[in-house]
Amino acid sequence: MVEENTTPTSTTKHDFFETQAVLDLKRWFQAIISSHKTLFTLLWLAAFTSAFLWQRDAVSGLVVMHGGGESLKKSESSLLYPKLRPVGFSLVDFGGVGDGVTMNTKAFERAVSEISKLGEKGGGQLNVPPGRWLTAPFNLTSHITLFLHQDAVILGVQDEKYWPLVPALPSYGYGREHPGPRYTSLIHGQNLTDVVITGHNGTINGQGQTWWTKYLQKVLNHTRGPLVQILWSSDILITNITLRDSPFWTLHPYDCKNVTIKNLTILAPVYRAPNTDGIDPDSCEDMLIENCYISVGDDAIAIKSGWDQYGIAYGKPSKNIVIRNLVVRSNVSAGISIGSEMSGGVSNVTVENILVWKSRRAIRIKTAPGRGGFVRQISYKNLTFENCRVGIVVKTDYNQHPDAGYDPKALPLLEDISFTGVRGQAVRVPVRIQGSQDIPVRNVTFKDMFVGLISKRVKKKKHIFQCAFVRGQVIGTIFPAPCENFDQYNEQGQLVKHAVSWNVTDIDYQI
Repeated sequence: MVEENTTPTSTTKHDFFETQAVLDLKRWFQAIISSHKTLFTLLWLAAFTSAFLWQRDAVSGLVVMHGGGESLKKSESSLLYPKLRPVGFSLVDFGGVGDGVTMNTKAFERAVSEISKLGEKGGGQLNVPPGRWLTAPFNLTSHITLFLHQDAVILGVQDEKYWPLVPALPSYGYGREHPGPRYTSLIHGQNLTDVVITGHNGTINGQGQTWWTKYLQKVLNHTRGPLVQILWSSDILITNITLRDSPFWTLHPYDCKNVTIKNLTILAPVYRAPNTDGIDPDSCEDMLIENCYISVGDDAIAIKSGWDQYGIAYGKPSKNIVIRNLVVRSNVSAGISIGSEMSGGVSNVTVENILVWKSRRAIRIKTAPGRGGFVRQISYKNLTFENCRVGIVVKTDYNQHPDAGYDPKALPLLEDISFTGVRGQAVRVPVRIQGSQDIPVRNVTFKDMFVGLISKRVKKKKHIFQCAFVRGQVIGTIFPAPCENFDQYNEQGQLVKHAVSWNVTDIDYQI
């Protein structure tokens, strides 16, 4: 028997964060209604509302993406619908007890083992009924559907002695926080195909409070484990569930193909819940992320592909990824990030219909000398920033390295990045693109942008584009005015003004 290690204090903190988030959202809605914004904002209200209606969506299948810069295609030939499993089980059938105290690891393991025998018959579904199902980490199998009832909560045991150690990922060569092995994830799968995690908005709760405290106190000897991690797998669907309070990154697909993630709620406290990224696609190909609400203690989404020399050697880019229709918040880091571990490369990514609210940064690309790799063919469309310190950031000196073995001459390539349809209010710095002489940022395009400043604390003269070693173009009129690094074209595509410089204009880290 293992008792839960939660306290009234931690519960009160979570209630505070959630209550504060609700109040902030209510104030945001009132501001929108009172200001009579444009049709674009009204459309965003509809998108915002739909992000919370995840329970209405049926399991809709896995999606394959095609082509270089093309958007996601949903032809019938590209849709793979999850099969109706011929056999279903309840966790109770294998001795599960949902009292929040009894350990259910063996029950999960027995159920997964039984389903693993049914692959040739189409697999099986494991139903997790109402209750609080305490467990240590367990593995999934191919051709499985893990289905959570709306009142089902899978709870991760808090004592690290129940979390096995596994080797560092090959494209990292390092646990990430410590050298050597790392703790496994609560729900783990590798070398699998046809895996579905779904339900009626049931919850997987990592109970990460103990892990965060130990990390901040520097008493852990190994890297914390993610909440859900799927490695070297294909045909993955994760939908209609809540993920919360992960010890580390929340959802980490690694070197996977054909992954659909939709209708998720991902939560962690926005302060003192370190590295609780929401979704981290890592060396993944053909992925759709849509209709999610994410509020966490680090990046809401961070696209990755390995770290320095290890990522370069592994050589698996993240590519063909569509991220759309999300509401995200990150007080510590950024709403949507690429990097900083991007040494295998990131390409052909579309990010569209995104609301980032009350965040430190909205959109960020981060890299450094030693990373190598590339970030290219990245398209951002229909972005809304609400109360963000910085709107768009490109940073080329994010100098965290696994060890001294990286090559400082391995320089990343950043090019072909576009922003179309950007709206914002209460944003201190709309754009900060900090290239360098060694890592210039090439072919950046802005079109249809209006990002306003509503704050008496920041001087209007600081509400500007901040640029260094960047080259690109601006199409039509945007606000605020771009820096002089950009060629300017009118709406008809005619050149109006050549760029004056591509060196530093103004980088001010005090705002």
